Amino acid sequence: MPAAYEIRADFDFQSIVIYQAYSEQIASAAIKNQTFEAPFSFTRMTWIKPSFLWLMERSNWAQKSGQEHILAIRIRRAAWEKALQEGVLTSPEKRVYPDGQIWYELFEQAKVHIQWDPERNLRGQKLEYNSIQVGISRYLIEEFVEEWILEIKDYTPLAKKIHTLCKAGKYEQAKRFLPSEKQYVLSDELKKQIGAS
Repeated sequence: MPAAYEIRADFDFQSIVIYQAYSEQIASAAIKNQTFEAPFSFTRMTWIKPSFLWLMERSNWAQKSGQEHILAIRIRRAAWEKALQEGVLTSPEKRVYPDGQIWYELFEQAKVHIQWDPERNLRGQKLEYNSIQVGISRYLIEEFVEEWILEIKDYTPLAKKIHTLCKAGKYEQAKRFLPSEKQYVLSDELKKQIGAS
């Protein structure tokens, strides 16, 4: 079983895939132009997630309003590492911050927010280990849009195919279509900073 706080992702030497869910208007333009443009918001935090199944839980398999389209966004691995290095957890976890005031001061200044949430399986059940989601603040969003993105793919048909199989009880068949995710190894320093196992 994976460690309690471990990043698992589809990545290679230079890049990593993160997932987001958007409306038709935002997603169609992003796929066509291979970047984001209005009405994508450049003024509020955008959350990126390397776990496909966690986003399926969050978007209810692309059925929630405004989250009907699933994007697989390949970004530069160096940018991902930068985001983690800039990150501060969304709560004062004692395993990371010895003092709540220290956390508060860091959090108030943070350009990136980091949160760990229980990973999900194909049935939507919570698992005993967590997945990471990373919030990119307005101070970094333009950089995210203009410099980090290498490729944007439409994974909506894939999400719907897997969900249809799950609804039919064909979980083993559905599992074969899941994007491949493996452990993303971090330095000891970065593990400590973001509360990874």
